[in-house]
Order: sequence, then C-alpha cells, then structure tokens
Amino acid sequence: MHNFNITRRETDFCGRKLIVETGKMAKQANGSVFIQYGETAVLVTATMSKEPAEDQDFFPLTVDYIEKMYAAGKIPGGFFKRESKPSTDATLMARVIDRSIRPLFPEGFRNQVHIVVTVLSFDGVTDPSTMGVFGASLALSISDIPFNGPIASVTVGYIDNQFVVNPHFNEIETQSKLNLTVAGSESSIVMIESAASELSEEMMLDAVFTGHKEIQKLCALQQDFISACGKEKVEVVLDSIPEEIMNKVENAFGAKIAEATVIFGKQERQDAFDAAEAEMVEMFSQQEDTDLSPWEETERYYKMAFDELIRRYVRDSILRKQHRVDGRGTDDIREITCEIDVLPRVHGSALFTRGETQSLGTLTLGGGTDEQVIDGLETEYKKSFYLHYNFPPYSVGEVGRIGPTGRRELGHGNLAERALKAVLPDKDSFPYTIRIVADTLESNGSSSMASICSGCLALMAGGVPIKAPVAGIAMGLIMEGEDYVVLTDIMGLEDHLGDMDFKCAGTREGITAMQMDIKISGITREIMQIALNKAKSARFKILDIMAECIAEPRSELAPWAPRIESFKVPIDKIGEIIGPGGKMIKSIIEECQVQIDIQDDGTVRILSPDKESINKAKSIIKGIAVDPVAGDMFEGQVTRIEPYGIFVKILGGTKEGMVHISEMYTGRINHPLDMVKLGDKVQVRTLGMDKGKLSLSMKGVAGNPEPHPDAHREEQQNYHQQNRDDRNRGRNSGRNDYHRHHR
Repeated sequence: MHNFNITRRETDFCGRKLIVETGKMAKQANGSVFIQYGETAVLVTATMSKEPAEDQDFFPLTVDYIEKMYAAGKIPGGFFKRESKPSTDATLMARVIDRSIRPLFPEGFRNQVHIVVTVLSFDGVTDPSTMGVFGASLALSISDIPFNGPIASVTVGYIDNQFVVNPHFNEIETQSKLNLTVAGSESSIVMIESAASELSEEMMLDAVFTGHKEIQKLCALQQDFISACGKEKVEVVLDSIPEEIMNKVENAFGAKIAEATVIFGKQERQDAFDAAEAEMVEMFSQQEDTDLSPWEETERYYKMAFDELIRRYVRDSILRKQHRVDGRGTDDIREITCEIDVLPRVHGSALFTRGETQSLGTLTLGGGTDEQVIDGLETEYKKSFYLHYNFPPYSVGEVGRIGPTGRRELGHGNLAERALKAVLPDKDSFPYTIRIVADTLESNGSSSMASICSGCLALMAGGVPIKAPVAGIAMGLIMEGEDYVVLTDIMGLEDHLGDMDFKCAGTREGITAMQMDIKISGITREIMQIALNKAKSARFKILDIMAECIAEPRSELAPWAPRIESFKVPIDKIGEIIGPGGKMIKSIIEECQVQIDIQDDGTVRILSPDKESINKAKSIIKGIAVDPVAGDMFEGQVTRIEPYGIFVKILGGTKEGMVHISEMYTGRINHPLDMVKLGDKVQVRTLGMDKGKLSLSMKGVAGNPEPHPDAHREEQQNYHQQNRDDRNRGRNSGRNDYHRHHR
C-alpha cells in the first residue's frame, strides 16, 4: 500500500466545511491540491517547464478549467459521449484565474506554467468556480514555481439587502442583485468581475471589501499550509535587458522616442515608433561590439529596450506632467459620435465611435426556438438574451486569420452582456429572444465598453423597452511607488503600458457590470474609490451624448421584426396541441407559416411578421386547448347538412358541433337548406355537451340569415338526389360483396 505523505486542513468557511489536501493525488505535478467545499470538489495542479521559452517576450501561462460531467452525475451529449471543448462558462472561469494570478509571477519569468482546475464533484449548491483562484494560488504556493502569492477569491451576492459571501449556486441566479467575483491578497485587491442590478458605487465598494475580509482568511489558511508542506522555490533565469544595451538605446534614441510619444494619432504615432525602431536596428546591427554577443543573439534585447523606453516616457509624462499622448487631460473623454439605423432591414442597429474605437451594434429578435441551450454541470437551461463580441484583425490595422471565437472575445462579450442584461424587460412583458452582435470595426482601447454603448443604442432603436440606457467607460492607473494617477477613458497604449484596466458600466441609477485587471501586486480601497467616482462622472457624460441620439426606446418594433403573441393554455392540453410525434404542432406551423414555442407552464408564444398568420395559429391552438362552455359565442362554418340539422366547425376547425333544425330559427323551418348552404359562415351559441357531442344553437343569435324556402330549392333537389345516389351505391356495393363472398 502506498505510503502517502498527506497534508490536510479542515475549517468552516462561510457556512460550509472546507477541506484542503495534498500528497495523495497528482504527485508528479510541481504542485497539486484537492479541495472539497461542501460536497463540491476540485483538483488543481500546477506544472512548469524546466527551461524558459526561447525568444519569448511574454510570460507563457496557460490556465485550463475542466468540467467533468460525471461530477454532476451526467453523461456528455453528442456522438462520442465524452467531454470535448470547454463550455463558455468554463472558458470564462479560466480567464478569471489567469487574470488573477498572472501579475504575481516575477518580471521576466519565461518558463511555461500550466494550471489545470478539474471539477471532480458538483453538489448543485456550491459553485466550483469559487475554488478556482484559491486552488491555483495554493498549488503554486506549495510548489517550487516562483509565485508572489498567496491570493484567493470569493463570490459576493446581495440578497435581502445584505451582502452574502459564497451564496448557494441558485441564490446568485434567482435572488441576488449582485454577482461579484473578487480576488485579492492579504493586503490588496487584484481582480474584479461582476454583474449588478444598478447598485451604487458605495455599495459596490463595500461588496468588494466585504469579500476581501473573507479572502484574508483563505490567505491565512494558505500560509499555514505552505509552512507545513511548501517546497523551496527553484532558481530560474529571468529574461531581462542587459544594462549596457539599455543605456546605448536610450542615449541614441531616447529623444526620438520621447517626441513620438506625443503624436496624437494612433497610426501616425505607431509609424513614428516603427521608423525610429528601424533606424535603431540598422544602426546597431552594423556595429561590431566585442563586449557583447553577436547581433543575432542581442537583437531582441535592443527591441525590448526600445519598448521599455516607450513605456518609461509615456508613464513619466502622465505621472509627472499630467500629459497624455493624445493631449487629453487625465479626466477627459475622447470625442464621441452616436448613430442609429445605420443598416437597412435589421431589427435595430447603431454605430458608436469614441476616438479611434468604433463598435457596430446590431439587434436581432427571435422566438423561443432561438433561445440558447446551456448544458453544463448545472441543470440544463435556456438563455433568451446573448451578446456576441467580435474583434477582427482589421480593427487594429493588421492582417490575420479569423478563426473560432477566442477567450478574449468570449470575455469581452460576457462583460457587455452582463452590463445590458440588468435593464432588459422581463420575459412576460417582452417574450422575445434577443441577440446583440457587437462588431469592433476600429480599436484603440476599451472596445468592450464601446460594445455596451452600441448594443444599448441598437436595443433602443429596435424598440426593445429597456428600463434605462447603459454606458461603459474604462479607467486606468499609472503608479510608481506612492505616486499614482487615475486616468479616464484609457486608450490602447495607456492600457498596454499602464497598471490597471478598470471597466465600469451602468445607468444613471447605478452600476450594472464591473471588471478590473491589474499588473501590479494590488490596489487599495482609496484608489478604487477614486476610479469609481471618476467612472461615474464619465458615464453620465456618455449617457448625455447617447440621449442626444435617442433618449428612450422607440414605441414600436422595426417593421421587419417578428411579432409575438403570447397566451396560456391548460397544462393538460399541451400534449394534445403537440400531438403524437409533434404531428399536430408541425401541421399548424406549416399551415400558418409561424414559429410556435410552448413552455412547460402552458405559455404559448407564436412568432411571425404577419398578424393574420398569428391569429390563425392562435385560433387553431385555442380550439384544441379550450373546451367550450354553455353560452359561449362562436363563428363557424357549415360543413355538413342533414334533414335534422347542420354540422358547424368552430375554433379554427378544431371542434365540430351540431345545430338541430329546431335550434336554427325562432320559428319552424322545413329543411336546413331553407336557411344555409354548405360553406356558409354562421354565428352559434354553445348549449353544452349531449352524450359526448357538442350541441349548438343559432336561435336568436344575431348575424344569421333569415329562412328563404325557395332560395335554395335547387340545392335541396341536388342534395336529395345526391343522398339517393349515395344510398343506391351503398346497396349495390353490399350486393356485390355478398355475391363475391358466396361465389
């Protein structure tokens, strides 16, 4: 039997038992931990390559979040019956972990690091994603991989007017006005991802630091665990610029770089940088330097030195002189232009341009069959609103390949979707499936916030009755020691060279979405407070500009948008409406040329651009679902005539009843043909059921014809002759059958 060297800790955390263990599973990884929280369990591993990646100018970190369907007692769908590519939620969670831990590795660290979070058990109550950052930090901290942790994350909800840390899975979805994931160290915040129902800046700040108090407990637990079983960190070679090269580049090209940083246009500024870099390469590649390695080995360091000088000059100019590269003040927003109805035929469209960032938002409305089915560890559910964000290479003036949706696109789309979801009408009042597509046409920073603005404008232009307009803004930070400055509406260069990307979206009433990433060890409450206050002021300015374009949603949908009629039928009639193998509902869809969606609660939604088609389908469905009661009035069509009365189909032809000749008129008539002929429309009143059959009456009902005995004399004669012919054919057929049988 194996002699496992197990280290284990147990504690109560936010109302559930938390178990942390190492030494039994995945021992060949540099670090691994098994974490059980409630009855949800994950295995987190951290591995590192032995050698740094060659010629790599960034830290090669990979995070995978893997959901095993057996964790929830489910078998994967599809032909192969095994897990394939990660779900959108799993990809988003991997991004959260990556964004939280990436700033905490040493500068110049180039060894490949791979974090794998595998969900092994899911109890349906405890969200396994709450353990992702905590597990990654702990696996790294007890390993020999260099890491400046520990950190942890929690989820914060706002339920019944109080903050709840790590609420149950279903509480976040159904009861909470806030879904905040916050990650931090013992002393500061390192990452935020949130959606909210128009909560104030003060409440969001309180929520962040309510979560931080619990994060400090998890950090203390990690410190205890590290002291018990942590490995000594390995010595790794950090990729740094030789001081001699740094000095040479600065002396020769520092002035040109400084001049280029104050050129206003993005492309013009980049052209100036490229020209100076090309001149630098030409100069130093032709010099013979006996003190340094050959040019082929040092070229990348010269280019790194060039980029480092850009970073220094841009940051110093902002921090010391309050001067931004495009000439704006620290609180200024770039010029904004809003347009709606830029595309014909679509259900709603808008173009939002802020500086050199531009987003085209388009709205498409659909029915229940257009809802997105989500099948993950939790119970399968449907989404009736989704936002798709696209970032083609041409948006930044580059040549590239457009392939499958990447993690960045999923993350930006999810943020914009969360921001707008808070203001959408409820499903009962607006029973549409809503799709927004945000195509980034130009990008120079904060395209996700532009997507929120273009998406909101498209919704209002398309007539979706949102509760309030939403706008978004991105804040930045330049920090050196104790000195810092918070920037409003950061551009791409400021994002790339700065220390924080803090995105905040909301209405005039409050915040609907918030996201923060940093490149330093963490930020304080004071910095967050300043950033939130500046973001609120900027958001209001953008909302003012948007209101000049369109102040509120249009009262009508676009002419080419589908219309939906929604009503309810008895639940026990759903099967009858659908029919065996869906035969009935398919026939209604085909006959009426509509889209029909039936919910389990009996809600029926009929979608079509044509009102008459909707009414026709509605009449048929109600005919199937509704049992007429005595006294109900209907219009019907005469489908059969007998001497004793007529048969009339009502409710779109789904039900047939008989009007006895005595119930056709207030006086006596000799034959039903004295009043009606086949195909006539008549008004009837239900009398009730007689031996399982529906009895109807025309007597005293307005809108019916008066008797005219001679008017239909020819029809009567033809009718009687047809009956005699039918009877004769029946008798002859019977005789022939008899003779054939006895022949």
